[in-house]
Parts: sequence; structure tokens; C-alpha cells
Amino acid sequence: MSEDAHRPEGLIGPNAILQLLPVLEQAGGARFRDQVMAAAGLFAPPSDAGMMPEGPAARMHQALRALEPEMAPSLAWEAGVRTAHYIMAYRIPRAAQRALQVLPPVLGAPLLSKAIARHAWTFAGSGRFEHEGTLRFAIHDNPIVRGEVSAVPLCHWHCAVFETLFRSLVDGRLRCAETTCCAMGHAACRFTLSRRPSF
Repeated sequence: MSEDAHRPEGLIGPNAILQLLPVLEQAGGARFRDQVMAAAGLFAPPSDAGMMPEGPAARMHQALRALEPEMAPSLAWEAGVRTAHYIMAYRIPRAAQRALQVLPPVLGAPLLSKAIARHAWTFAGSGRFEHEGTLRFAIHDNPIVRGEVSAVPLCHWHCAVFETLFRSLVDGRLRCAETTCCAMGHAACRFTLSRRPSF
């Protein structure tokens, strides 16, 4: 039996699926949404209360990449944007958001980074989250791409979550890029935020 068979499954926030479903429906209708869900072995949306096992979430994203490899990056990105907006609407108090928005980015960025690190279990599951710097994060053994092999980074959903939060709350010029990905054979999926030059 493989080592993975003995791995305890982690928990992840249900928005890894819930914010993807309307994106799939908008892109290809209810039939496409249900096709991806069925391929992932999921026949009903998860509850939005509490956490959920990471397995169905990982299978949803992996099924999308298998069924629609060309569309998957943009659809996962849109789901990540929606996830970040959900976080801002329901998880970050308005007063805290206003405080971050009025602070200079050099002060606001570390505060948001620390908040993300404290709540990393909501998107990292059984993977190990590491805060490598104010604008650099890593997810070791990322469950959303676990077992996949790719020549390019696959974590568009994570990238979009990070970028949307930082652009909305710290600096609208920031962009996020995944610089290494577990699916490419790296030990961790690494994400770096950098400021786009203004002209």
C-alpha cells in the first residue's frame, strides 16, 4: 500500500468548491458544472458551514484541468477572485479592511500576510504553509495538485486569492505569480507578489 494511502486527509474551506461552481455554470451551463462534479465524484455542493475534507476539493480542480485544460486556468482564477471577495465580505471585519487600505503598503502588507498565515489551513489543507516573506508564500505538498504532473504552474486559484486580497486591501499595483509548483516536481508551490510598474 502506498504512503499516500496512510496519509490523514486534511480539511479545507468549502469555498475551494463553492466559488468554482457558479464559474463553471457561467462558462458551460449546468451540464458542464455537473460534468466536472461527476468526474470529481461529487454529486452535491458541500455545506458552507465549517470545513470540509480536502479530497473532493482537490478532485474538483483536477477534474476541471483534465476535462478542459485550456479553460481551466481562467476558470480557476475567476473562482479564486470570487473566493477572495467572499473572504472580504464575510471573514475580514470592515474596520480591519479600512485600516489596511489607509495604511502605507509597507505597513499594510505585513499585517495582511500575517493574517493569511494564521488562516492558511482554510486553503492549504494537509499541505504545509510557509510565510517566506511579506510578499512570498509557499505551500509544501499542496493537496490541490498532489499527484499531478505538469510543465507549467497549476495553482491559479491560490494565485488569484492572494492577488485579489492584496490588490484590494494593500496596493492595487500588486500582481501574484506562482514561481514553483509541486506538479512541476518542486517541493512546494511558491507564490510571489510584486508591484507592476505604473506608467
